Amino acid sequence: STIEFTGALHATIVKQVRLKNPSNNTLAYNAILVGRDADDFSLPKGNTVTIPPARQGFITVEFTIRFLRPAEAVLILISNKVDGVDGATMTFSLKSEVKSIEPHGMIKCRSPCYEL
Repeated sequence: STIEFTGALHATIVKQVRLKNPSNNTLAYNAILVGRDADDFSLPKGNTVTIPPARQGFITVEFTIRFLRPAEAVLILISNKVDGVDGATMTFSLKSEVKSIEPHGMIKCRSPCYEL
C-alpha cells in the first residue's frame, strides 16, 4: 500500500494508518521508518501500537514538505508477541508530492532595469 502526502511546499501533513485486528488475541506492533527520506517523516504519537481483539488501532505519520522533489520512505510495522501470538509484518510506501507553492512573504523593491 502507498500513503501519499500531498500539499503545499513547507506544509505539514499528518496521516493515520488504521490497523484492524480481526483475531481474538491482542496484537502489538513496533513501527520504524526506513529509506532515503526516512528522517523527514516522523511518528509523533510514538512508534508502538496495541490493538485489542476485534478492534482497530492507529499509527500517526507526520511529514513536512521541505523540497520540491518527491520524498520516499517505507513504514514497517513489526509485530511483538502478545499472549504468544504474532501478527504479520506490514509495510507501507510513503511518498510526497508538492501541489502548490505558497510564498512566505513578499518584498517590494525598485531598481533600474538597465544603465546606459
